[in-house]
Amino acid sequence: MQAFFDMLGLGSSAELLSLSPPGWGGNLLRGLANSLKIALGAFGLGLVIGLFGACGKLYGGKVTRDLLAVYTTVIRAVPELVLILILYYVGTDVINKISEAMGGDRVEINGVAAGIWVLGIVQGAYATEILRGAIQAVPVGQIEAARSFGMPSAMTMRRITIPAMMSFATPGLANLWLIATKDTALLAVVGFSELTLETRQAAGSTRAYFTFFLAAGALYLVVTLLSGLVFARIENWARRGQPSLKGAR
Repeated sequence: MQAFFDMLGLGSSAELLSLSPPGWGGNLLRGLANSLKIALGAFGLGLVIGLFGACGKLYGGKVTRDLLAVYTTVIRAVPELVLILILYYVGTDVINKISEAMGGDRVEINGVAAGIWVLGIVQGAYATEILRGAIQAVPVGQIEAARSFGMPSAMTMRRITIPAMMSFATPGLANLWLIATKDTALLAVVGFSELTLETRQAAGSTRAYFTFFLAAGALYLVVTLLSGLVFARIENWARRGQPSLKGAR
């Protein structure tokens, strides 16, 4: 039996996964921290883009709506790995050309900042459609009541529309967050030191592929479970005062 575990690479897994050298556990946790930083930044940027995009699609002029339709259609149609490669390399090249045109040197793009920007653009397209649908689900009577009391559009959005739409948007945003955590793995192709790249380096150095990829999968699972608890609390908060679905059945 011990030989079987050794064959799978589990015989010395505790030593390999220890936080101090020669273990690689510290590297995996550092990669997880980078993944979460990029995912949080991209998710936040995507929410900002999505909110403005949803408002633009619903209340903007024809040109604004058409441009946003092109943005959301293209982003959702092209595979995310291809988008990451295009946005990263093209964006870096454009920034450097602008810097050189202004007489500056080539710019060294921070990996975390570039990852947030790239994934944020992708997240924004999906967030736009999620928030647009959530805004449309808000009862029209609530908006009309706010306007009848003389609330300006910005105040109506802040006090009525956004709080009312949260119960409709939270499930979709929860899925979008989980997608963001997993999409960080795609950034390994451009050399970002996130969890997947750290796992590959550890596995390649020790040949204990099963051990390290199993550990990485466990870390992603922990993030997913904790995220589910957090978004369940958020959804319960957003649905406060609304009829319970259990009671309705």
